[in-house]
Amino acid sequence: MSVGEEVRTESGKPQQSLGTAAARNLATTTKSAPQMQEISSRWLLRNLPWVDVQGGTYRVNRRLTYAVGDGRITFVKTGDRVEVIPAELGELPALRSYEDEEVLAELAQRCRQREFAPGEVIASFGSGSEEAYLLAHGRVEKVGTGPYGDDQVLGVLADGAYFGDQALLDADAIWEYTARADTACTVLVLSRQDVEQVAERAESLGEHLRRLRAIPEQRTNKYGEKVVDLAAGHAGEQDIPHTFVDYDARPREYELSIAQTVLRIHSRVADLYNQPMNQTEQQLRLTVEALKERQEHELVNNREFGLLHNCEYDQRLQPHDGVPSPDDLDELLSRRRGTKMLLAHPRAISAIGRELNKRGLVPETIDVGGNRIPTWRGVPIYPCNKIPVTEARTSSIIAMRLGEQDQGVIGLRQSGLPDEIEPSLSVRFMGINEQAIIKYLVTAYYSAAVLVPDALGVLENVEIGRWR
Repeated sequence: MSVGEEVRTESGKPQQSLGTAAARNLATTTKSAPQMQEISSRWLLRNLPWVDVQGGTYRVNRRLTYAVGDGRITFVKTGDRVEVIPAELGELPALRSYEDEEVLAELAQRCRQREFAPGEVIASFGSGSEEAYLLAHGRVEKVGTGPYGDDQVLGVLADGAYFGDQALLDADAIWEYTARADTACTVLVLSRQDVEQVAERAESLGEHLRRLRAIPEQRTNKYGEKVVDLAAGHAGEQDIPHTFVDYDARPREYELSIAQTVLRIHSRVADLYNQPMNQTEQQLRLTVEALKERQEHELVNNREFGLLHNCEYDQRLQPHDGVPSPDDLDELLSRRRGTKMLLAHPRAISAIGRELNKRGLVPETIDVGGNRIPTWRGVPIYPCNKIPVTEARTSSIIAMRLGEQDQGVIGLRQSGLPDEIEPSLSVRFMGINEQAIIKYLVTAYYSAAVLVPDALGVLENVEIGRWR
C-alpha cells in the first residue's frame, strides 16, 4: 500500500477504526501449556502396589514345586509348511531339561504336519494314546462327558499348546477326553514310535527317558507343591506324621529395568524464552510423560517381566466363542481369589459391552477419581491401550490380584535416588557442551513381580471386531 492510500474494508468502504491484525501487535497473547496426545490414563501405574527394592533386585521365594512343561511351543512357518523350533520341544514334560540339540533337531524333523477341519475329532475319549500333538494354529476343544451323559467342554487350547504328551512316556496311556477342532487347525504330530527309534540310536535320550520313567511320582497338591503331611480327625494314640515345607532352591529374581533419555535444551532458549512458561520445566514435563508411557508399555509387554509374558500356561484361557462373553469373564475370575482389577484395551471393553448388550445386561460402574469405570462382578475393568491388538483384530484381557499381603502382583521400584523428582525417577544435570546445550539425564527404574502363579490370568485371542 503506497503512502496516503486509503485503507478499505472487504466491502470496499473506507476503514473507520483500527483493524484487529494491527491491534494484535500491542496485545498480550494467552497461551496453553504444551499439549501431548500420547498421554493416557495409565491405570496400571496408578493401581499397582509399589514395593521399594534395595539393591535393585527382588527375590520371590516360593515352595518347591514339581510341575513341569508349563510353557508354550514356538513354530516357524514357511509358506504353508510349519516346523517346530527344536529347542522348544523341551517344553514337553517327556523332554524337559533335555538339551542335546542334534537329537532335538531330529525329533523336530520327524514331526508330521496335519490339518483338521472345524468339528473334526483329533482324538477320541478312551482310545489308546500313541502320539503327542503340537498345536501350531487354531483352537481345539477338550470335550468330556458330564454327570448326566451330555458333552462338557473341559478347556480350550490355542496356538502353541500341546496335548497327548503322556503317550511319549507311557505305552498304556489312553485319552481321558475327546480333542475336537473348533476351528481349522494346523497340528504337528510326534509319535511314541519315532521317539523310541531316535532313543535307540541316541544313548543320551534313552537314558533321559529311562530316568523319567524310574522317578516315582511325587505327592503334590493341585498346585504342584510338595504335600505337607498332616493328620486330622484321628483318635487315640495314632502316630502323627513328620513333615517339613521345602523351598525352591533357585527362586526367581526380578532385576529393576530401566528407561532413560538425555534431554537437551539450548542455554539461549532456557535464558531468554522463559516467560510466561519455564522452557526447561515444560521440556522435562513432556519427557517424563513419554517415559511413563513407555514404562507402562514395558510392564505389559516386556518379555522378561511383562504381564502378558509372565502369566503361567494354566492361567491362560481362550474364549469359547471368540468374543469376550460374560461366561468367559466369569471363568477368568474363577481362576483366582480376590481379583482386584481387569485390564483391557478400550476396543476389548467395547466388545465386552456389545456382548453384555446382546444378553440384556447392564454392567455396574464405580467412581474412581471422578471417572466412571465399568465393572464385572464388582471387579473394575480399566482401559489400557498398551495391550496389543493383532492384525486379526484380537486382543487380551488381564486379571490380577494385587499386593504382597494377598500374594498378588506388585510393582517394583527403588526410591531415594539422587536428584529424584518422583519415586524411582530422577533428573540429573549432565553439564553444558561447547555448543552451549544443557543436558539432563532422565531415568526411571521399574519392574513387576508375580508372587504366586494364580495372581495373574489372561483371557487370550479375544475377538474385538465381531458385531453380530
